Amino acid sequence: MAEAAASEKGISADKEDPAFPDTEGAARPSVSGVYFTCPLTGAVVRRDQKEKHMREAIQLYSSTDPVAASILEIHTFNKDREKVRVGVETMAKYLDNIYLHPEEEKYRKIKLQNKVFQERINPLEGAHNFFQAVGFETRTLPVPGQEAPEEHYVLKEEMLTRLEDLKDYKEQLLSSEPVRPQLDRQLCVFKPSPEAARFELPDDFFNLTAEEIKHEQRLRTEAVEKAAMLRTRAMREKEEQREMRKYNYTLLRVRFPDGYILQGTFYAREPVSVLYSFVREALRDDWLPFELLGPGGLKVTDENLAFNECGLVPSALLTLAWDTAVMSDIQASGQEQPASPLKPELLSRVQTLS
Repeated sequence: MAEAAASEKGISADKEDPAFPDTEGAARPSVSGVYFTCPLTGAVVRRDQKEKHMREAIQLYSSTDPVAASILEIHTFNKDREKVRVGVETMAKYLDNIYLHPEEEKYRKIKLQNKVFQERINPLEGAHNFFQAVGFETRTLPVPGQEAPEEHYVLKEEMLTRLEDLKDYKEQLLSSEPVRPQLDRQLCVFKPSPEAARFELPDDFFNLTAEEIKHEQRLRTEAVEKAAMLRTRAMREKEEQREMRKYNYTLLRVRFPDGYILQGTFYAREPVSVLYSFVREALRDDWLPFELLGPGGLKVTDENLAFNECGLVPSALLTLAWDTAVMSDIQASGQEQPASPLKPELLSRVQTLS
């Protein structure tokens, strides 16, 4: 619904493969950046453009469904979830009072300088758009016991004939969730290459700025010999974990027995299970059992561990190993095996790693 509306208005998915922009004469990086898929339009946008794109998409959506768009604003752009909960429940109470007591004029007016309104609702982005979308208009009205009039939201008379709509709006408001762009895996398949273990990552992959990263690297290089002598194993492991938390994302490659390489981008805190799923979805035969071996040949078997907990950040090359017993049975059966275990549609987009 929202996706179609936004797409019709001109926000569409990027046709260019953002993983490797076509820059003539330039050496290709491991990946050009971190990208996200907008759930409203389907467009793939760079990390630093995702919020701008979401705002544009919701703004365009407001032309076709202003109520739903304002609810998306409230739940998506206000980061403090507790304040959103309190504000939304207060807004819902206003609508509920009108629905239950339509004859009571006092429930159809909201003083904007009211303390509750100012503290709970006014700070929420999208809240004013919501009140206007559901049928309130701004009026300046006298206040009993006060000389100066004040601004109020007043429900339009016509909305009294649409009380069921108000009830629906309230339920939408209470049940809605934030709309979050989804991390785009930027799936790539590469031909066998001696460069498989070489990574060049953009700044998107780090929590630190480029200058901070250089400074950190210099300090670590100067202190490494002394630190190795003084730290206990527990201290080293604790420091390594602290280092791992500096990364938001990780670029992972899986090398198959035939040398072909599958690459994808992941959150550093995602569990290893998502990598197994990522690989399985790329296989012609997704039932084939396999294991992944990390750097140094260590088996990555605990799928509940996060990538940053097992040292697979900010990049890593893993090796896929088939279950030997199953592969022996397949070979013994005499069944003809495809040249590659990867899906044909992925092989049709194979690239050269450079």
